[in-house]
Amino acid sequence: MVDEAPARIVPCPQCRKPVQWHPDNPWRPFCSERCKMLDLGDWANERHNIPGDPDDPDVPGPDEE
Repeated sequence: MVDEAPARIVPCPQCRKPVQWHPDNPWRPFCSERCKMLDLGDWANERHNIPGDPDDPDVPGPDEE
């Protein structure tokens, strides 16, 4: 029988509450569906972004698609 390592505890990216990083957690890395949806809303409202050069000619702008 293989012993499983204990689940790591990580902070929820939204509220910082401790969360078990385990496959059984359906909202991983978040603590709840609420925090997951709040984070998704932040991305949709462009409160989060991935840094990069906005003038990159290989990436089409919003009105170039």
